[in-house]
Amino acid sequence: MTTAARTPTPSDIKRWRRYLADERAEASVYRDLASRRQGEEREILLALAEAEGRHEQHWVDLLGESEGRPLRGDVRTRMLGWLARRFGSVFVLALAQRAEARSPYAEDSDATPQMAADEQVHEEVVRALAARGRQRLSGTFRAAVFGANDGLVSNLALVLGVSASGVASHVVLLTGISGLLAGALSMGAGEYVSVRSQRELLEASSPNPETGSALPHLDVDANELTLVYRARGMSPEEAAEHAREVLSQLQAVTSPIPIAPTASDGSDDEHEAIGTGWNAALSSFCFFASGALIPILPFLFGMTGTPAIIVAAVLVGIVLLGTGAVVGLLSGASPLKRAVRQLLIGYGAAAATYLLGLLFGATIG
Repeated sequence: MTTAARTPTPSDIKRWRRYLADERAEASVYRDLASRRQGEEREILLALAEAEGRHEQHWVDLLGESEGRPLRGDVRTRMLGWLARRFGSVFVLALAQRAEARSPYAEDSDATPQMAADEQVHEEVVRALAARGRQRLSGTFRAAVFGANDGLVSNLALVLGVSASGVASHVVLLTGISGLLAGALSMGAGEYVSVRSQRELLEASSPNPETGSALPHLDVDANELTLVYRARGMSPEEAAEHAREVLSQLQAVTSPIPIAPTASDGSDDEHEAIGTGWNAALSSFCFFASGALIPILPFLFGMTGTPAIIVAAVLVGIVLLGTGAVVGLLSGASPLKRAVRQLLIGYGAAAATYLLGLLFGATIG
């Protein structure tokens, strides 16, 4: 995996030593992640660590006697390692995905084409591993993020709009508390109905496991099992062949054969990505309430007027940046861009309401 020999410059040596440190740090991250996994995921992560080890050896060979004392990996990679050792979560995999995407090997002539290709493939491997965690998180996490952001933006807009109309501070506080309770209850109820309805629709489309008990009594030559497979998208020939295969197995087994594939582990929830109604409702209620609490904190602590509005807006802005960054991390996108987008949307809605409050206050006054 070595490139053509040449006399390295001090700049080359510095760059190669940095690459070497990063490869060692990334391999350590994958080993730390693997220590928290079992089965196939563990094997995949260890294979990634082994690949990073091959890249490490490439830079060791190029450096030769110039390798010197080991350097520390860059700040991002060291942070990944710290998170991997303590959490080993989907957040770490999402960060690792972004780290692999930033590989400079494609533009560096001292890295082999195979190394550049490896890094591209590693990004897709980590993306697939992270997708499993994202799927497990998606239902409850969606409710939590949407709930928190709705609480932040809607209650900030409500507080600013009422404040701009010129009412007393205690009225603003009562309005904010009412908005918190009403919004949290509404969000919780809405999420429960939404998620529960979606699960019921999917369950209604899933095969009935009891149907398998009827298979032994079907006519082998003329049976309606072919219609089941045709209704599920098979051609008549494929349906007939598959039905014959299923019925031919009846003599070899004593338990009913399912008419459609089922989960490999009975403890798995086939609709896991959607989440459960109660989990979604509870997450929405709690996160909406926690988000809606932020804009009224200054009023709870006795602040009034413009200072209270400014503090509320700043606090909400900080939280919006944080939630936007988290969404960016989990989606593998830029945390900064997602954070700024979240902030602009939230402040835009609040500013519009504040202007309307000024207008109505002036009109009514």
